[in-house]
Amino acid sequence: MNNRALRFKAGPAAYKDIKTRGFSEERIGTIAGASGGAKWLVLSQLDRVITERILPKLSGPVHLIGSSIGAWRFCCYAQSSPRNAIERFESAYLEQTYSDQPDVAEITSKSREILEALLGESGPQDIINHRLFRTHVMTVRSRLFTSSELRPLLAGGLLAAAASNFVSRKSLGIFFRRSLFYDPRDLPPFYNASGFPLDRIRLTETNFVDAVLASAAIPLVLQGVRDIDGAPEGVYRDGGIIDYHLDLPLSDPDRLTLFPHFFEQLIPGWFDKKLAWRRPNPKHTDRTILIFPSAEFIHRLPNSKIPDRSDFTTMSPALRVKVWRSAVAACEQLAEELNDVLDKGQLPARLERL
Repeated sequence: MNNRALRFKAGPAAYKDIKTRGFSEERIGTIAGASGGAKWLVLSQLDRVITERILPKLSGPVHLIGSSIGAWRFCCYAQSSPRNAIERFESAYLEQTYSDQPDVAEITSKSREILEALLGESGPQDIINHRLFRTHVMTVRSRLFTSSELRPLLAGGLLAAAASNFVSRKSLGIFFRRSLFYDPRDLPPFYNASGFPLDRIRLTETNFVDAVLASAAIPLVLQGVRDIDGAPEGVYRDGGIIDYHLDLPLSDPDRLTLFPHFFEQLIPGWFDKKLAWRRPNPKHTDRTILIFPSAEFIHRLPNSKIPDRSDFTTMSPALRVKVWRSAVAACEQLAEELNDVLDKGQLPARLERL
């Protein structure tokens, strides 16, 4: 185990299914991607393998559901050339630079530039009209003070939301509405997700860019996106606030969910990161296959950790780019191991219980 870079875990139904019937890409009905900002860099090499080895074998329709950076990654999956999109995204993300003390407007502008690079000339059209994939983007619509861009009011609203969430996760519904931008061609298994007030908005070429930008609009870091076309009026922000690691019914019956993830832990919401007792509904991961780097592999990365947003403040720009590039290069080992597992049909034997 210690020499292995990757681990594979599965919920009870998926575990039994794969142990009994073997692993078949054709049974994947959903691919899920979590929030996590710069953490996505640990998955960029795996994303290349998935798009080149697994995607061509899928039997549609397949739902792509992401919040924040997960939605951005899937904007690469559903383009006509996924690898080129991943490479554009990775390059733009690695090279992002800012002034010494960037404000929210500057960070928002840079994020829009990165998204434009990711999407290229025809990204929204490719994604909306993709033959196989149904792309869905999770955001939240702000309520009360969390809809303000005035820093004291927004910070106060977030503090109140965090305090309420500590008592009850459902109380987040006072401050935010779950807002799902969905592909209407085939309704996803999470279309009627319960637990929070839910807006459902058709994803179109017109609102696509705003919806994806909103999905990663971290409060106090990026500006919320106001009055998105076709959606109820309001300010839309990072979908990870409620669905950090997608505590949603992800799988259709007799189909599986593939969930490439940064690490082993699944955390329901953004405010739950320090609440060790807060766990996803086990029914939601019953048919999920989680693929993630082993703790031993992460320990071998620069600074013994996955890249994250704190690197912007703890490193100089030049050092951060160097460290991030080293981490991405090290993650080629993850890609090589996944290729080997697929070549040798080892996934059933490597599978652990989630």
